Amino acid sequence: MAGLALDPSRTALVLIDLQKGIVAMPAEPYAGEAVVERAKRLAGRFREVGGTVVLVHVTPSPDGRDALRPLTDAPAPAGFGALPADWADFVPGLGPEPGDLVITKRQWGAFYGTELDLQLRRRGIGTIVLGGISTDRGVESTARDAYERGYQLVFVEDACSARSAEDHRHSMERIFPQIGRVRRTEEVLAALQPS
Repeated sequence: MAGLALDPSRTALVLIDLQKGIVAMPAEPYAGEAVVERAKRLAGRFREVGGTVVLVHVTPSPDGRDALRPLTDAPAPAGFGALPADWADFVPGLGPEPGDLVITKRQWGAFYGTELDLQLRRRGIGTIVLGGISTDRGVESTARDAYERGYQLVFVEDACSARSAEDHRHSMERIFPQIGRVRRTEEVLAALQPS
């Protein structure tokens, strides 16, 4: 496994769905609170060295009419239904801070129907460091779109979690190594050097 070096001026930390309503749900192999604590450390370091921090959350439009309603063979993940008023609020202490980007998405992936790609390209970003919940849904959907758009990807294994350890492991061991590099929080922190 090659070493990791990240240029903060060309790298963005993209954190997926670390919002009150999702972090409160059960997660494996890491509890939501543990993922959030690692994400806070990563975001703090990115801000310190001049990197870009992107906080992504998911919520339906106020009338809910834009929610996806596919016909499926398996039960859909928890729908939006009647959500608490603070469901989509970022967890306390994560941000946003001045200079952070906030992206609101209406589906699993953070690129489709948002200005994420535009904002990253305008800032000269070539590498995305990804974390969040859920590994196999929001993180993986965003990663696949980023890969197809030509971004370099780094996945922070212990700053992601899923509804099951098996789902998390599948993405980390079978999908992500084919489209990027899988590292742990400490490795990413060490790879960030001030510009």
